[in-house]
Amino acid sequence: MKEEIKSTYFCDHDYNVWLLFNHTWRAMFKARERELLTYKITPEQAEVLLAVQALGNKATPAAISRSTLREPHTISGLIDRMVGKGLLTKNKDLDRRNLVRIELTEKGLKAYDHSTARRAIFDVMGELDPKERRSLCCMLERLQAKALKVLGVEERPAFPPKEEEAE
Repeated sequence: MKEEIKSTYFCDHDYNVWLLFNHTWRAMFKARERELLTYKITPEQAEVLLAVQALGNKATPAAISRSTLREPHTISGLIDRMVGKGLLTKNKDLDRRNLVRIELTEKGLKAYDHSTARRAIFDVMGELDPKERRSLCCMLERLQAKALKVLGVEERPAFPPKEEEAE
């Protein structure tokens, strides 16, 4: 019985690729997490800081949720914790009272600037030459598009930009 399970497990090539991708992502995430720890922020917080910076005056909890592919309640809790740390402010929209705008504080802008160093990311991604990196981006964009379709998400997140948009 144990041998049968083992052989089935290792013959599932799609799952093995998914595991490799997942384990690679986790290792890269942990390296990034360790790097950001020196600035006392998490990768999730760095992602929200990036979203707020990129969205500018359109940064609302809903827009941040869409751009990060995170659930609204997850973003809401994250924003509240970041407001508590002094990284963000929540301001009521003057025209639409039920709308909240999110802005970086001075401390948040400093944390954002620190998060853009991204040494851990560059160290890992530096293993790929430019052609390999472009090829990987093309494959990941296809997989992302399919996954979003499976989820019923009609709009691709605004960032990162597609490979051809980034050049």
